[in-house]
Amino acid sequence: MTDPELPQREPAHVESSREKWGTSTLALLVSSAVTLGILAIAFFLPVPFVKLAPGPTFNVIGDVDGAPVIQINGAPTFPTSGELDMTTVRESGGPRGGLTFVDAVGSWFNSSDAVVPRELVYPDDISGEDVKARNAALFSTSESDSVAAALNYLELPVQTKIVATAVIVDAPADEVFLPRDEIVSIDGVPVTTPGDVVQTVQGSPVGTEFTFEIRRSAENMSLTVASGENPDAPGKPYLGISVGELYSAEFDIDFTLSDVGGPSAGLMFATGIVDKLTPEDLTGGKHVAGTGTITPEGAVGPIGGIRQKLAGARSAGAELFLMPEQHCAESAGHVPDGLTVTPVTSLRDAIKEMSHWVAGMPVTSCPKTP
Repeated sequence: MTDPELPQREPAHVESSREKWGTSTLALLVSSAVTLGILAIAFFLPVPFVKLAPGPTFNVIGDVDGAPVIQINGAPTFPTSGELDMTTVRESGGPRGGLTFVDAVGSWFNSSDAVVPRELVYPDDISGEDVKARNAALFSTSESDSVAAALNYLELPVQTKIVATAVIVDAPADEVFLPRDEIVSIDGVPVTTPGDVVQTVQGSPVGTEFTFEIRRSAENMSLTVASGENPDAPGKPYLGISVGELYSAEFDIDFTLSDVGGPSAGLMFATGIVDKLTPEDLTGGKHVAGTGTITPEGAVGPIGGIRQKLAGARSAGAELFLMPEQHCAESAGHVPDGLTVTPVTSLRDAIKEMSHWVAGMPVTSCPKTP
């Protein structure tokens, strides 16, 4: 009899090597998967930067959503043609979040975008709601200042009211005051300047109750609000409203744009009002864009995001761009082909340069290269 054949077994050291190889491979695969997962998550995590990109443009002598951007009633108006665009910057990141590592890297390769550290744009303790309220207040102020600038240019009477220009969320005055409430008196004393309100509140202890007589939408009202402690100045009283001057005409001038913030529309709003109130067609049927703050006296001031606004204006079809003279050096090297960039210092200056350009005359222009 022969012994049955026994199954062949591999040497122990071979089995051990295979086990070790399998364990190492598994560990490597797991490690790689974890690393890739971490990188994938990191790519889409918010980063502490703010991205500035060209935003939409709005023709201030045209309509948005079926309504005139500038609506004038109670005074003769004249037909307009062409386009007179205000320009904007689209922002990602900051207190309202939304900017990822992938977004930031992509913007570094786009000449019309800019990526800047968050702290250069916003304080660390500011919230998204604070930003929204601040931008809304600045936009409202630019509307009011543009009315005064246009009326002063046209030598028409300017009416002045003292109003709440903004109300801070969760402040004592929140849900009591509304933006543009006209402040007539405080504790029975007539209010003639914004400083009257500031001095009265800051001259009283925290917790003092004040009675305001206001006018809201042509209705007279009485409001009562007690001061709280200012979170930014411990021990100091505050109500949480910004008080300023609101300028108006003897007729109605209304603005219909919403969800647009900041002060840089002032120049174009003022130009649009003048265009509608005068028989001369300022644009001559051409496409003009611009940006700049404006004072009630008509002085044009600097803004942010000039590179993005130049790109947005040209993309929308503009051929002439009006901007504050302070930005000439900054714009050099970023002026798109086909766009003439004209620096201005005032509303009068802007209208003069635009009329020269429409007539085919030489205009002041910023250099296209540094």
